[in-house]
Amino acid sequence: MLAAECGGMRMICVYAPNGRLVGSPFYEAKLLWFDRLARWINKTVTSETSAVIGGDFNVAPEDIDVWDPRACHGGTHVSERERTAFARLSSAGFVDAYRLHHPKASRYTWWDYRAGNFYKNFGMRIDHLLVTAPLKDRVVWAEIDREARKGKPTPSDHAPLVIDIDSPGTPFDAGWASAESRIAARLPKER
Repeated sequence: MLAAECGGMRMICVYAPNGRLVGSPFYEAKLLWFDRLARWINKTVTSETSAVIGGDFNVAPEDIDVWDPRACHGGTHVSERERTAFARLSSAGFVDAYRLHHPKASRYTWWDYRAGNFYKNFGMRIDHLLVTAPLKDRVVWAEIDREARKGKPTPSDHAPLVIDIDSPGTPFDAGWASAESRIAARLPKER
């Protein structure tokens, strides 16, 4: 976890433990990690705090966040105890910024590399950006960048999740449109 104050907002970046297997020591450690995170948030984030918490939580909070709830039932990332631990963030005042703009299923941030799961869209939404009430109405856009998951060299098994916290009508520019020209400018020139 990394936290910082930026532009009047508290930014909290997390990478939650995977948990490996329900009931394993790694799973229990994951739940303890979530307990510690919730305790820290309760001490440092108030209802007036403008805060964003985001990253790989390794939890699909609802059945709509997995390609097939029956196939995933009983596994890590979807267990009741993990979902309860994740839900504690909502009870601390955080809301799912992505779901503010995309309430429907079939949009994921992670796909296993095996068996062509990305192309079949057999994925999970386990990466999240959550905002506190003072920022909720300022989330003007949210998207999962599936295109970033398609590239070469072999990309991450996660796709970036992006939100725009701004005033309506202000264009969002992540710099992706011009990335190729900036990369090309850094490469040695052929002679």
